[in-house]
Amino acid sequence: MKVTKIGEALGADISGVDLSHPIAAREFAAIRAAWLDHLVLRFRDQSLTDPQLKAFSALFGELDPPGPNPYGRPFLPDHPELNVISNIKVDGKPIGGLGDGEAIWHADMTYVERPPMAAMLHALEIPPRGGDTYWANMYLAYETLSPELKARIAGKRAAHDATYNSAGLMRKGYAEVGDPRKAPGARHPLVSTHPETGRKCLFLGRRRNSYIEGLELAESEALLDALWAHATQDQFTFRQEWRVGDVVLWDNRCTLHRRDAFDPAARRLLHRTQIKASQ
Repeated sequence: MKVTKIGEALGADISGVDLSHPIAAREFAAIRAAWLDHLVLRFRDQSLTDPQLKAFSALFGELDPPGPNPYGRPFLPDHPELNVISNIKVDGKPIGGLGDGEAIWHADMTYVERPPMAAMLHALEIPPRGGDTYWANMYLAYETLSPELKARIAGKRAAHDATYNSAGLMRKGYAEVGDPRKAPGARHPLVSTHPETGRKCLFLGRRRNSYIEGLELAESEALLDALWAHATQDQFTFRQEWRVGDVVLWDNRCTLHRRDAFDPAARRLLHRTQIKASQ
C-alpha cells in the first residue's frame, strides 16, 4: 500500500489496495491513519459491487442511512443503506439525487444532532467533462482566521437548516423558510474539536438559512458571510476530477464539499455510503 499526497491542503491517493477483497486489520489501520492525516482519500480503478462497497465502508463504523430526499423513497430498495447520486432518469423518474446542477458548499446532514462522521462515493458512470467535486479543509480555515474573528465566534452556536438539500431542492415534508432564526434543524458550535485528532476546525454546515444564535439577524448574516468567504478560498481546497472506478472517502467532521454542474445530456452515476458519528 502506498499513500501519495494529491493536494496541498488535503487529499491523498491510496494505491496497492483492492477494496473488493477483505482488508487485513494492519492494512486498514494504515488506511484510517492516512484518512485522519489527509481528510480525503482516493482509491482509483476499483470495481465494487454494492455489498463490497458497504463492507469496506462498515470498517469505519456503523452505516448511516441516507437523509430524506425530495422524492420520499429509497433509490435502492435492496440496499437502503446506500444513496444514489445521479441525473439519470428511467421512465421519466430520477434514479438518484442532486441532478446535474451545481451542489453548493456544505457538510453532510449537519441539520441533525449527530451528523455522519464520514461518507464515501463510488463512481460508476462519469460525464466526459464537468461534475468535479471539491473539498475544503476546515482545520486550516479555522487556524488561519484572524484573532478578531476567532474571538467573535468563540462559544457561538449556529442553526443548521434542514429544509433544503445542497442542490437547493426542498426536502419532502418541509415548508419554505423566510426567517433563518426560525429554520428547523440542529444547532452546533461554530468551532468544533475533532474527536479523534483533537484539532479545532470550523463547522459551518451550509450557508442557506444559517443563523448564529444570540446575534441580530444582520450581524449574523455579515459574520457568516465573512466566515464562508474565508473558509472556501482556493488555498484550502482539493479538486477531484472523477474517473470511473474512483472511490473517495472524506471526513465530514472537518471538511466542506461542493460539486460543479455538468451537461444534462451526459450520464453521471455514483453510489454513496455514510458512516454514523462515533460519539
